[in-house]
Amino acid sequence: MDRMFRVLGFWTGIFAVMFYLGHMQTTALLFFAQTGFFVLLSYLKLSERMYIYVFGAYLTVSFIGFTYWSTFMMVPGAAH
Repeated sequence: MDRMFRVLGFWTGIFAVMFYLGHMQTTALLFFAQTGFFVLLSYLKLSERMYIYVFGAYLTVSFIGFTYWSTFMMVPGAAH
């Protein structure tokens, strides 16, 4: 299970580099932080159950944050 968190760290790192190259520094910083979180967590040698609990908590926080941002912070039709 710890290898899967390294894989998550790898992919969030790839996304962070792509965001940085696309001049989206705030999003790139968020994804670099997630990369560090996943890689550091992968070396803690937790039990498989604990990794599942941590991943579930991560998904819950992400979905709540995304829902809050898209509901209250985004202005509809502000792109053009």
